[in-house]
Amino acid sequence: MTKPAVSPMMQQYLDIKAQHTDKLVFYRMGDFYELFLDDAVEAAKLLDITLTTRGQLNGEPIKMAGVPFHAAEQYLARLVKMGKSVAICEQTGEVGASKGPVERKVVRIVTPGTLTDSAFLEDKETNRIVAVSDGKKHIGLAWASLQSGEFKVKITTADKLPDELARLQAAEILLPDSKTAPQIQGANITRLNHWQFAPDTAAKLLTDYFGSQDLLGFGLNPDEHAAAIGAAGALLNYIRLTQNHLPQHLDGLSLETDHQYIGMDAATRRNLEITQTLTGKKAPTLFSVLDECATHMGSRLLALWLHHPLRSRQHIQARQQAVQELQDHHADLQGRLKTIADIERIAARIAVGNARPRDLASLRDSLFVLAEIKLPETGGSLLQTLQNIFPETLPLAEKLKAAILPEPAVWLRDGGVMNQGFNTELDELRHIQTHGDEFLLALEARERERTGLSTLKVEFNRVHGFYIELSKIQAEQAPDDYQRRQTLKNTERFITPELKTFEEKVLTAQEQALALEKQLYEALLADLQTALPQLQKAAKAAASLDVLATFAKQAQERAYACPVFTDYPLIDIGNGRHPVVEQQVRHFTANHTLLDHKQRLMLLTGPNMGGKSTYMRQVALIVLLAHTGAFVPADYAKIGPIDQIFTRIGASDDLAGNRSTFMVEMSETAYILHHATEQSLVLMDEVGRGTSTFDGLALAQAIAEHLIQKNKSFSLFATHYFELTRLPEAHAGAINMHLSALEEGRDIVFLHHIEPGPASKSYGIAVAKLAGIPARALKAAYKHLGELEAQAAANRPQLDIFAMQPSENEDSDSDITAEETAEPNPALEALASIHPDELTPREALDWVYRLKKLLENGDSES
Repeated sequence: MTKPAVSPMMQQYLDIKAQHTDKLVFYRMGDFYELFLDDAVEAAKLLDITLTTRGQLNGEPIKMAGVPFHAAEQYLARLVKMGKSVAICEQTGEVGASKGPVERKVVRIVTPGTLTDSAFLEDKETNRIVAVSDGKKHIGLAWASLQSGEFKVKITTADKLPDELARLQAAEILLPDSKTAPQIQGANITRLNHWQFAPDTAAKLLTDYFGSQDLLGFGLNPDEHAAAIGAAGALLNYIRLTQNHLPQHLDGLSLETDHQYIGMDAATRRNLEITQTLTGKKAPTLFSVLDECATHMGSRLLALWLHHPLRSRQHIQARQQAVQELQDHHADLQGRLKTIADIERIAARIAVGNARPRDLASLRDSLFVLAEIKLPETGGSLLQTLQNIFPETLPLAEKLKAAILPEPAVWLRDGGVMNQGFNTELDELRHIQTHGDEFLLALEARERERTGLSTLKVEFNRVHGFYIELSKIQAEQAPDDYQRRQTLKNTERFITPELKTFEEKVLTAQEQALALEKQLYEALLADLQTALPQLQKAAKAAASLDVLATFAKQAQERAYACPVFTDYPLIDIGNGRHPVVEQQVRHFTANHTLLDHKQRLMLLTGPNMGGKSTYMRQVALIVLLAHTGAFVPADYAKIGPIDQIFTRIGASDDLAGNRSTFMVEMSETAYILHHATEQSLVLMDEVGRGTSTFDGLALAQAIAEHLIQKNKSFSLFATHYFELTRLPEAHAGAINMHLSALEEGRDIVFLHHIEPGPASKSYGIAVAKLAGIPARALKAAYKHLGELEAQAAANRPQLDIFAMQPSENEDSDSDITAEETAEPNPALEALASIHPDELTPREALDWVYRLKKLLENGDSES
């Protein structure tokens, strides 16, 4: 008989691994999770754990690495942060129940997007998983958060997909395994079979989950939203596979549309540094300076609001009213909220069935705190709506108070979780363990009285257990229900049915108590799962109160003003301040902003470091904050309808995409020119600087004119091309403003104050001096500058792209120079035939090259 190639236990592992080839398998063996073969090699490298060998497979040693069961969480957390997925394989059978290895199966799959355990998650970040479906015309998006119960879908287009993913900040993205699937870089991508995104299969899964006849009640039409339905079905099925069941806390499926929120593309979110700086750090950002929330739930909701500024004036003003009402109550409210736990994440752990005893104790205490909150009585306000939610969870708090000990054990396996008086049988088992002596004494007294035998004793030893002992003389008088257990020289030992029952209870009480506690605890979790909607509702209400109280605190302490919304085109900000920079400096210079139906484009000039970028960003951040319902850093703010915010600020090479800095700049600019509307706010900083002077100048002018004439957007246009400052002469919709500075000799003092008109000069060398350029280089720069200025004065002045050619009706008596009497210049003649207002940016660039060639040909002929 040939020896099997592998042991039964190893064969069991290989069968399980074959079903999870793309994941690391944590295979439970006693007190360890073991990893084998390639998984062991990878885990040993990633986790810095010991790699060993055990047995052989096909003549080769089997590589093995393991982590202790009790410390598995920290290792799982590290793997998930690296983007790895792990299949948790537990022992589900009883040891010795069969001749083969203990039965095992995968009970849970831990992936970056489906986490619920607090050990794996950032406290202030929402962990989302997104599914992307490639429809025939549109792309379907579905996303969910297992911590909050959020489940939403949206229809979008390929060009907007990167912006949507930047907004959602997905931890994991599900894509169909097909050639037509969108190409996405730099994320945790999980490929699923294409059929899992089929709309008809998805619709069946979704309607079964929500118990509905169709999806029309969720705003989803099978024809119009097929791609979104497919994505939602694939996502729900993936959650079922990873959690081994479908948690029932996803709070309905909602269809999101573009008109709900102020639109911001990926570049805008990056440039405005909402939750991450340009260098990828978490501070200082808009979120970091505003996040004074008392709870992690509030912090996560604040980040959500900042990335999703509302367009509904009704909802914005409801939040504003609440902020106003909390001006004198925020300290007390946040003091109470600081004592509550993360209800949202506890509810998620209840939903997936892995909530721990102390989670439930914290939930109980938190619900009692929320029930005691009293807010200003304003009648019908948002605050009253939120407050009225909390009493709904009071019955749950009472149930948890009855069920869970005030200070339960950390782990259910240790016992000491369920409360006294919750279950009579459990109380009896515990009483036996802790008060067995009392029972024995009571039994002894009762039996002495019943039998009248004075030598009767109830005793215990490890060999024979519990017994009743009688002297030899009185043993003859023992009642009929006394069964002889042992005979000694001077005594006889007996057992009775009552004592035998007690003995069995004592010897098995601890084991029975632990099993009963587990049973009662699981029943309690199942009961709580039916109340998940109320828990999630309370969590969202508490988080909303936290954010609103934070807004109220900052409005009061930082002198923020309540913005006013108008129905006509307007951005009027009095003494506006940058909310982030203001917190980083001792004194911040406030500035006014006025854009309306007459003046839609502000040309900003001034020195580098003069504050142009800060000023533009502060306008955008004030507009964004106003649409979250927050008060804003200004004396006042009046804002008309806004649909989108765009920024073109700074750039770097996209090496992976084989795009230069200038190409990145032009791509972002093209996106803005194609998508900005009359209700959009556009920030353009130094557009065109990535190429030659004439190319850049021509492009900058064409882009500015396109914004004025075609997009008609509210635009802040910062530039160093001083030629552009003549734009208002041709276009009434443009206005010149500059950031002021003082020059003292060859030094410069930035005043950071915005004033009408163009800047007088750029102060480039003075700024270079501040940057630490060596004195010798600065001296050379001043010398070269003088030479260039003298040369420019002596030679023909630089071509002015705004200058008009002399008309045919020009006064014939005017002085005529020799240059004017010379033969016509072909370049000037060509220039005279151009109509700038009719040119596209590309045509303008082509004309620059033509004119240059005409000039070169003219010079060679002369």
